[in-house]
Amino acid sequence: MTTPSDGLGAGSPAPVLDRAACVRLDDADPLRSLRDEFLLPPGTIYLDGNSLGARPTGAAERAQEVITEEWGTGLIRSWNDAGWFDLPAKLGEKVAGIVGGGAGTTVVTDTTSINLFKVASAACRIQAADAPERRVILTQRENFPSDIYMLEGLVEQLGDGYEVRLVDDAEVAAGFPNALTDEVAVVVLTHVNYRTGRLFDMAETTAAIHAGGALAIWDLCHSAGALEVDLAGAGADMAVGCTYKFLNGGPGSPAFVWVSEALQTRFSQPLSGWWGHRQPFEMEPSYTPADGIRRYLTGTQGILSMSVAEVGLDVFGRVDMADVRAKSLALSDLFIELVDARLSHHPVEVVTPREHAARGSQVSITHPEGFAVMSALITRGIIGDYREPEVLRFGLTPLYVGYADVWDTVEALREILDDRLWDVPQHKVRGAVT
Repeated sequence: MTTPSDGLGAGSPAPVLDRAACVRLDDADPLRSLRDEFLLPPGTIYLDGNSLGARPTGAAERAQEVITEEWGTGLIRSWNDAGWFDLPAKLGEKVAGIVGGGAGTTVVTDTTSINLFKVASAACRIQAADAPERRVILTQRENFPSDIYMLEGLVEQLGDGYEVRLVDDAEVAAGFPNALTDEVAVVVLTHVNYRTGRLFDMAETTAAIHAGGALAIWDLCHSAGALEVDLAGAGADMAVGCTYKFLNGGPGSPAFVWVSEALQTRFSQPLSGWWGHRQPFEMEPSYTPADGIRRYLTGTQGILSMSVAEVGLDVFGRVDMADVRAKSLALSDLFIELVDARLSHHPVEVVTPREHAARGSQVSITHPEGFAVMSALITRGIIGDYREPEVLRFGLTPLYVGYADVWDTVEALREILDDRLWDVPQHKVRGAVT
């Protein structure tokens, strides 16, 4: 953990083992004013922003404006007058600035799963033209299950010898010494592991994938808005991600899709809806894809959810992602330090990597009664979440989580574990924890 004089996230580690020191860190935090940009219930410490971000101030007002004015008064004219038609590209430019995408490379649309299907299909078709013998999609065994399910569905559609193969995280981190064979067409990786918070080096991993003759697709759901991402600089081919976690777009807010400039015109849309047509209002009976990133659109967009998502994205127009990343690391350093110092007499293990270069913006710990422990914590107004097996996840969202929040969370954990407050029936009923 660092002191304010070190600069958040820099300098030599120094123990911070009392709450007063954490309060002083909060007072010196250059991002402190951003906490006022979000609305949380009084007394709540919210550490689940890696599943659903907090509500930005102005979100409800923006939704009301769309409903009562743009829809209620403007009616269908708002597709033009209120800029509805251009929202996917407009928001895409804002996301591109957060993930290092470059102009004209990103659109906000659909869900992460649907966008993954699109880009994975496109990548396989590109490889079918360039290297038809490559028919394997490689992805992490510990990937978020929906990603694996979508890839399985895709290869079933492709048929003709296509298959999904799973690779362990250790193999990925080591640069694919065995898994990246000359059969692999596409590698789909999640940048930050949803369960452990493990971060993979995008530039090095992408280089290894390209050296093996495959295309690289990244899932940024647990990194966009939480740490610095440079898709173009890393040489990535395609990427997808959501806006409802660290980007605070709201429940079920639309996802995004990014494609490198070199591959945009090679895309063949597997879901060829009218919004991706070159001239959508010509109503032609045959499909002609739009030029550039707009061809990744499919059908009519959800304007209400997209408009609300813009409120969360606009917050990032006022922050430097380097500052966000620095605070994220400082918060997670503190969390790990306090767990080591205050919970070591319990069967608790930190499973998130301790090295900064291998850590996202969460801390995950295990306990044999993890589900019940998290349930007990939530009853105190400290909201994290639980993932099998035995993993308690704590998302550290730098825009609204502070150092005193981390102290209070670990202190509550200590009390729950010391006094076995988790050992009551209501905390052991499955299905009550997010």
